[in-house]
Amino acid sequence: MLSIENLSIFYGEKQAVFNISSEYKDKSVTAIIGPSGCGKSTLLRSINRMNDFIPTCRVEGKVIFEGSDVYRPGTDVAKMRRQVGMVFQKPNPFPKSIYDNITWGPKVNGMKFNSDELVESSLKKAALWDEVKDRLKSSALALSGGQQQRLCIARAVAMSPKVILMDEPCSALDPRSTAKVEDLIGELKANYNIIIVTHNMQQAARVSDRTQFFLNGYLIEDNDTKTVFTKPSKKETEDYITGRFG
Repeated sequence: MLSIENLSIFYGEKQAVFNISSEYKDKSVTAIIGPSGCGKSTLLRSINRMNDFIPTCRVEGKVIFEGSDVYRPGTDVAKMRRQVGMVFQKPNPFPKSIYDNITWGPKVNGMKFNSDELVESSLKKAALWDEVKDRLKSSALALSGGQQQRLCIARAVAMSPKVILMDEPCSALDPRSTAKVEDLIGELKANYNIIIVTHNMQQAARVSDRTQFFLNGYLIEDNDTKTVFTKPSKKETEDYITGRFG
């Protein structure tokens, strides 16, 4: 469903990502780890063209989604982003009710749906329904940080995506909320292709099937998670996961 071919990304004259090629399997979780500034989030944002909003950003290579390069001329970017949803580092619910947060995207995109059913199913998929079902018309901004992040995941799920990108989704959350989001990721992978950027190596080990280690814009190691954390093939990976640098 999703692959990257010879992808390089530039900010002006500065190159941030160097010639990356990779495939991302459906119904699995891939964790991208590495020190700050190594290109993790830049790569993630390139998959659904969020880097388009940065004027100096330039992309070379291909991101193939369902057989088509998302960077080819004539791509319906809005349509593609409906299929490749994104959850950001900081929870960003709309200043609307919980109910309207879920229905707003499908409504704006002209999707046909039963509002009540969509809200309930999306919140259940995000393990949030039981906590908010009695206050759906209340402001989403009144939720806790962890609940807001799960609402943002529910909002992404409501669009019926095939891929969910998560950019450090737990970095602003307390340990209890982090555990709930991690449990949720484990449940969601049964139906989605999930790619998560995280600085938390323990989190990567807990939630992912596969781990990619980035350093200075290069993909250094790409293997199943257990192998990366127990028998890494590259010295740079071993140095990083054992804390010898970074």
